[in-house]
Amino acid sequence: MSDRLSRAFTKGRPALVCFITAGDGDTAANLDALVEGGADVIELGMPFTDPMADGPGIQAANLRSLGKGTTTADVLAIAREFRARHADVPLVLMGYANPMVRRGPEWFAEQAAANGVDGVICVDLGPEEDQDLGPALRAKGVAMIRLATPTTDDTRLPAVLDGAGGFLYYVSVAGITGKQQAALGSIEQAVARLKAHTTLPVAVGFGVRTPEQAQAIARVADGVVVGSALVELVGKYGADAPEHLRALTASLADGIHSARKEPA
Repeated sequence: MSDRLSRAFTKGRPALVCFITAGDGDTAANLDALVEGGADVIELGMPFTDPMADGPGIQAANLRSLGKGTTTADVLAIAREFRARHADVPLVLMGYANPMVRRGPEWFAEQAAANGVDGVICVDLGPEEDQDLGPALRAKGVAMIRLATPTTDDTRLPAVLDGAGGFLYYVSVAGITGKQQAALGSIEQAVARLKAHTTLPVAVGFGVRTPEQAQAIARVADGVVVGSALVELVGKYGADAPEHLRALTASLADGIHSARKEPA
C-alpha cells in the first residue's frame, strides 16, 4: 500500500473517500473543495463512453467531460497538478480498462506513478484479467484496488484479494451507482466477512448520499465512498460547484470522522 493510502486509513477513525469525474466543470477547483471539506482520499474518474457501472449522474458527468474533449493525457495532467497542490492526499484513478490499457499497461502504470497517483480502480477488469494491468501497476508502486460485491462469495474472494492493494472497495448493492442503498445490517455482515479474509481496509460505497447514511456505515467500515451525490452538484451548479462540494464534504466528514467505529 502506498504511504499516503496507508496513512489515510490509519488515523484512528474511518476515512471519507470522495469521487468526481475528471474534466467535468473546473476540476482543479472542485478537487480543492473536496480536500478543504475534509476528504481523506480522492477518487478521480476517468471519463469513458460506456460507463456501464455508473448511474445517470455519473453518466452525465462522463458525457459533459468527453464533450469538452477530455483525454487520458488531460486526466494525468489533472493528477499531476493535484499532487503539486496536495502532497499528502491520496489520489486514486477510477475508470474502465480501455483508456488504461490501450497504449499498454506499462505506459499507463508509468504515467500514473509519475503523476502522483496512489491507486487504480478498473471497474471492468476482473481478477482473472489481472495480468492485463495489475503487474505493471504493482511494479511502479501503484495499488491495484479491487471491488467486492454482495455476490462475491468465499470461493471467489481469494481471487479478488490476490494482488489487491490500497483498500478493498465493497460495492454494497448490485446495480449501478447512485440509485439505491443497502440495508445497514447487510453492510455490517459483509464488512465483517471481508475483514475475516484480509488486512486491507474495507471502504463501502454505492448509494451513499447523506451524512447520516455515511456516519452509520462508518460505524462498521474503515471508509465510506461518496460519488454520485458530489458529481450531481457539479452538474447542477457548474462554476459555483466548489462551494457546494465543500459544504457537503464537510458534513460528510463530520459524520464519518465522529462515528464510533464498531468492531467488525
